[in-house]
Order: sequence, then C-alpha cells, then structure tokens
Amino acid sequence: MPKVLQVVIYTSVSDEAKLADYAVLAGPAMMAKGARFLARGLPIAVREAGQKTRTVVIEWPSMEAADAGYNSDEYQAAIKALDGGAEREFRYIEAV
Repeated sequence: MPKVLQVVIYTSVSDEAKLADYAVLAGPAMMAKGARFLARGLPIAVREAGQKTRTVVIEWPSMEAADAGYNSDEYQAAIKALDGGAEREFRYIEAV
C-alpha cells in the first residue's frame, strides 16, 4: 500500500484556546496510529491563489491508517475539544 499525505488547511481560526486544547490531544492520538508530522504552521510564502493560513502536512503508512487515526476515540475527543474553534479542510493524496 502506498503512503498517504494528509494536508490540513485551516480556513479560519476563531478560538486559539480551543485550538491549543485540540493540539494537545490530537498529536499523540494521531501518532499512536502511525502519523508522522512533516510540517505545521503558517506558510513561509504563498503563490497564485494561496492564502497564508495555518497548514499541517502529515504522512500516514496508508489510507487505512489515516482513517483509523481519524476515527479513533482519542482523536474524536480532540475534535470535541476543538468545539468549532477552527474550520479546516482535509486533503489526502498518495505519496510518490
């Protein structure tokens, strides 16, 4: 199975405290399921229609692992902690 890259684009953050609570829970929950964080933060540069918003890039061993991470009780608790404090877009692509 090919590795999968997950790109998370934060389209808006309305509550930094909730985002911080989410991050404390989300990182360990995802790493426990095989995630490897490659990059996170604000872009150092953007081009064309790019927007300078928080972005996270995560490598997963497979799409199945990514699904298991997202659906885990631990990650779902992180989403509950986020409680609408941010709007995000998740994209999954096969690594080359």
